[in-house]
Amino acid sequence: MNRAPVSPESAGPATGESRAWWVVCLCAGWCGTCRDYRPIFEDLARAHPGVRFEWVDVEDESELAGDLDVETFPTVLIADGSRALFLGPLLPQAQVLARLLGSLQTAHAASGAGHEAQAVFERVRAARAQ
Repeated sequence: MNRAPVSPESAGPATGESRAWWVVCLCAGWCGTCRDYRPIFEDLARAHPGVRFEWVDVEDESELAGDLDVETFPTVLIADGSRALFLGPLLPQAQVLARLLGSLQTAHAASGAGHEAQAVFERVRAARAQ
């Protein structure tokens, strides 16, 4: 089932600020876990209006994933607006993502998640620019 990306209305304000936080879920339409996770992800987007949430189907939008081989779904990328800080599989539970996002925002890690994560974030940000 192919669904449209999380809408800007539910994802919070799409600001021009480069420091706005992003949460990108990399999933596939054929994945049952992803289909079950989608409404949870959308609920989290509404609960965090200052964070931009994006849903990327890695098969429908393979150019955004690039060479990244997503082996486990869902895989989540979190960025502070300019740097990717986390990229990896995540349990499909609201509290797990909320806790990770909160800890990254509080700690504001000095180092990023690596070159591959940064490249994926830059492609998603460019594709979703409004």
